[in-house]
Amino acid sequence: MNPILIPDWNEKVVFSHEGPQPQPLIVADHLKSVLVGLEPGQKIPPHPAPLAVYHFLEGEGVMWVNGEPLPVQAGATVIVPEGAVRGMDAKTQLAFLGTHRGEH
Repeated sequence: MNPILIPDWNEKVVFSHEGPQPQPLIVADHLKSVLVGLEPGQKIPPHPAPLAVYHFLEGEGVMWVNGEPLPVQAGATVIVPEGAVRGMDAKTQLAFLGTHRGEH
């Protein structure tokens, strides 16, 4: 695989009134990374998922992990354990990078 340069994440992220439209950055055997944009008031329902790292690029919101609210803003990073239930509420326009292990 060759290196991938994304000079400006703003050109890749999608904000939609229809809800989150995750944009894959890489989908490989052992790694998946997506760029996600949420408009104010949008949510990602709570769901279990693998060990993951979320880095917030823009905006403010609340990330829920196993029912615990974690206030997030641009520059924040949240590491979520394997199998933990996580969800998101956007207070303002919110963009984040989510990375977790792939399916294999």
